Amino acid sequence: MNKWWRAVTAVVTVLAAGLVAAVPANAATWSSSDKWATWSNGGYTIRNDVWGSGAGPQTIWANSYSNWGVWADHPNTGGVKAYPHSARNIGRQLSSLGSLRSSFNVSRPGSGSYETAYDIWAGNNAYEIMLWVNKQGAVGPIGSRQTTASVGGHTWDVYRGSNGSNAVFSFVRTSNTNSGTVDIKAILNWIRSAGWMGDAVVGEVQFGFEITSSSGGLNFTSNSYSVSSS
Repeated sequence: MNKWWRAVTAVVTVLAAGLVAAVPANAATWSSSDKWATWSNGGYTIRNDVWGSGAGPQTIWANSYSNWGVWADHPNTGGVKAYPHSARNIGRQLSSLGSLRSSFNVSRPGSGSYETAYDIWAGNNAYEIMLWVNKQGAVGPIGSRQTTASVGGHTWDVYRGSNGSNAVFSFVRTSNTNSGTVDIKAILNWIRSAGWMGDAVVGEVQFGFEITSSSGGLNFTSNSYSVSSS
């Protein structure tokens, strides 16, 4: 093989590797590289949600509201770049809910900076409740640590703060997990009993990956996810 042919082969190999990284292994039902892409399925809405400054390319794909993922290549700089997620709107007052639970199972990279998190909105978006089930790299919640609480089936370090637009309550799991079930109503009742929030109307329950950096391109996958309420 001459030098010219070796060089061509090397370029083709690199390009092919890039294409493989950017496309999910399975033939997805839906995909998009638009930063504001949305897809509705089964009463849920999936969003690419590339909202942060300095973001790189991100491709979202989905077979259903439950099974979806992204390939993301965000630079190694500070600040959240994106929060790809699947969301279900509840639209009911907390006291009227008999139950509100969710289950999840994810596959995630061992590098980059991100957390896998629920983002739950209440009180017409006056309250943002984040549940971090795992985290990687240089990421941290808004506000100051208040206490450690065992509630909703997990043990969390609890933070309270504000992003300037709404109150933010962050529950950061004391150890990482990639799967589990969360009693969301129990956590919301805990916040209410602390006097931080009233009997608010629960809006969207979102679940996804809040990505700060994923340089070189990383894959994040929701193997399964669901929300149930009564």
